[in-house]
Amino acid sequence: MTWVVAKFGGSSMADAKAIRRSASVAQNRKANVVIVSATYGTTNQLLELIDIALAGNENKRDQLFNDLYNRHLSIAQALELSDEDSNQVHELLLEIKALAKGITLLGDYSFRAKDNLLSHGERLSSIFMQKALSQCLDQEVLLVDARKIIATNNHYGSASPMIEKTAKQAEQHLVPLLKSGKVIVSQGFIGLSEEGYTSTLGRGGSDYSASLFAEAIGAKLVEIWTDVAGIASTDPRLCNNAKPLKEITYKEACELATFGAKVLHPTSLWPAMRKNIPVYVGSSMEPEKQGTKIVLEAQDKPLVRAIALRRKQSLLTITTPRMVNTHGFLQNVFRVFAEHEISVDLVTTSEISVAITMNESSAINESLLQALSEIGEVEQEKDLALISLVGTRISNTAGLSKEIFTQLADINVRMICQGASASNICFLIEENHAEDAVKMLHRRFLESEFANS
Repeated sequence: MTWVVAKFGGSSMADAKAIRRSASVAQNRKANVVIVSATYGTTNQLLELIDIALAGNENKRDQLFNDLYNRHLSIAQALELSDEDSNQVHELLLEIKALAKGITLLGDYSFRAKDNLLSHGERLSSIFMQKALSQCLDQEVLLVDARKIIATNNHYGSASPMIEKTAKQAEQHLVPLLKSGKVIVSQGFIGLSEEGYTSTLGRGGSDYSASLFAEAIGAKLVEIWTDVAGIASTDPRLCNNAKPLKEITYKEACELATFGAKVLHPTSLWPAMRKNIPVYVGSSMEPEKQGTKIVLEAQDKPLVRAIALRRKQSLLTITTPRMVNTHGFLQNVFRVFAEHEISVDLVTTSEISVAITMNESSAINESLLQALSEIGEVEQEKDLALISLVGTRISNTAGLSKEIFTQLADINVRMICQGASASNICFLIEENHAEDAVKMLHRRFLESEFANS
């Protein structure tokens, strides 16, 4: 098929002007399916609304809701929505108010109820995009509820998609419309659970949704439109000489997203990878600027493609003599993390210890630390940062480690991890040295002769 799926993030849906600009981008790029996030800041506002409602602060709750209400009605008026669409916006906003009041009355909420409330952000913004696209296209633009397409399990808050069922529902509800020349607008982030209730795919879920839609209909391209022009060789806020990447592989993009780059969520690439669908990342604010294309095999194969930084890391070291020649020790350690639903990043082992990195927010879990202390002595180190060099020839280039640690000669490296992935080498350092380390490494590997080696 020749269909294009385009997704517009919150910054691209900030207000009526941004929505019209995004609609123009979709028109120029001949997008067939347009997926939208909630308007900028709305999901965070809804999360805050839930917390305030749960705390029972009615005045603050109502004040926050009124801000949300007025902002969305202002967008509706600026886009000149029809009475029918305006009424639909009004009803969705009143549903938010009722759900928030319900949380206050109960003093509690379920994850299922939370997903229902959060889904309203995308359900509102999709009405706006449908209107804006209708104003600039000759084709008929239809709003299709994502819950008719994206089927998930019952893990509310971070649901997993059911791929085969999603494909069948896309074939039934989406493909006939596309074949008849219709342009479709739908919501990112949300789906329908096996139980028949609204579910969400977790933060970053709108990118994931776009990739799932593309996989389900066999699209030729996924476009992710955000507020930056593609993926850079490192965070431009850290390094003035960061350069845009014209092309990058799926594996490299996944590594960068996992280890700190914020342009894409790691899960968003999986469905596209399964069908080998290229993913283009561009700026809706400056669509004329070259973005980044993510493909299976990139033509350019530099030693180091990019450098990622993840702050606020902790290192847990579990030590016990019982680890020596004992089968199942690591299984017991990782079972603790699984039971606490905490993911880990890097792992190294010695004869009597295992060292594991994770986000600081996860490492303060007292229940986790208590459970690990029953296995061995637990030592925790904080205020660390994880740096990852990503490229196509990391694992088979002699002398690379020497060059890296020559640059970091005056910085203590607490942990190194290489080998699990052929595409990266990671190391842990004190966070107060992180920015200097990124700048030095970028200068050596991306601004010197190494960039072309």
